[in-house]
Amino acid sequence: MFKQIVGEDNVVDVNSRATLYAAFLIGVIAPEVFIVQPGFVQGLVQYIGFDEKQAGYVTSMEMVGLAVTTVVMTFAAHRLNWRVVVFSSVLVMFIANALCAMTTDLQVFTALRVIAGLGAGGLVSLGFAIIGLTRNPDRNFGLLIMWVLTYGAIVLLVMPSAYSMIGMSGVLWFFALFPLLAVPFIKHLPTNGSTSVQVEDDAINISAPLKAAALVAMLAYFSAQGVIWAYLFLIGLQGGLGEQQVANGLMLSQFAGIAGALLAATVANRLGRAGPLAIGILGGAACLYFLTGAMEFLVFAVAVGIYNFAWNMVHPYLLAAMASFDRHGRVVVYAVAMQMIGLAVGPALAASVISEGSLVNVNKLGAVLFAASCLLILPPVIVQARQYRSRGVF
Repeated sequence: MFKQIVGEDNVVDVNSRATLYAAFLIGVIAPEVFIVQPGFVQGLVQYIGFDEKQAGYVTSMEMVGLAVTTVVMTFAAHRLNWRVVVFSSVLVMFIANALCAMTTDLQVFTALRVIAGLGAGGLVSLGFAIIGLTRNPDRNFGLLIMWVLTYGAIVLLVMPSAYSMIGMSGVLWFFALFPLLAVPFIKHLPTNGSTSVQVEDDAINISAPLKAAALVAMLAYFSAQGVIWAYLFLIGLQGGLGEQQVANGLMLSQFAGIAGALLAATVANRLGRAGPLAIGILGGAACLYFLTGAMEFLVFAVAVGIYNFAWNMVHPYLLAAMASFDRHGRVVVYAVAMQMIGLAVGPALAASVISEGSLVNVNKLGAVLFAASCLLILPPVIVQARQYRSRGVF
């Protein structure tokens, strides 16, 4: 049975449709909870009974589990059978989510979310790794982001109705069963990947302090995302909007995110990276001003739409910048780890600043972290571009 699932053919064409579809599927399954985190937090608060701080810590601990596995896989993936890892990850996600549907105890629920995150981390690592091996990774990463955001838009849209019809336990059962869709496709995945490093054409070895600043910028940026994203649903509710209105706004923002990702893929480095990064990071921070206090649906929808557009435009520029900071691919490896750590600690940081149920401090913290990331990332990006031009490479 196990051999039938993982397959016996160790050689696959990573550019075949079967392998690409399998990679896209595990890439969508991996962030199944994170990409709808605002709706998930709402369920924890309104349907399980956790308060806002407890919900923040729960989601943070799930991201800790995801971050741990991602970091471990960064160094261990080449020693493991990828099909076995995917099957094990799917099984872990199924068991953890199913058990979550059977408990409302805070400690037990939190521990199970950590375990679910550990499983999701395996899929995140290998989904990205497999797509990175394909003939056209830029296009395929764009398609993956499109499918992830499409999944998020649909699930966020139906979450309020799902809570009314099947409750939080029913939603958790969906999160348990959805990963099982990957099982029939595992045999189409490669068993391992190439150990060669793909180096960016404009890669330059910049100084160690600038590399450190870039990595701290990555940590700050994704900590800010973790701070804000987890609480967007509750921010909308505190602004006086209904559950379905908030869900509709977040659903529309996912399509704005698709546009941001496609813009980055289309424009690429033609205009440099400093400008798009500054505009995207500071533009996302500016949106938080309009997500404070009472708000109309149109204001919420436009603000979260621009916010998600900026996020998904900035993300590929950040990764491309990290890949250009050295000739050995080490910085981008560490940057992905910083990304996952930031997303893990963000919700906990947000929970620590909530005062008497008010989420105003959450927005302020997010804005400060965004500003810090912008100040930290621009010097390395500008220096790298200057050094690249000085070598006469165009």
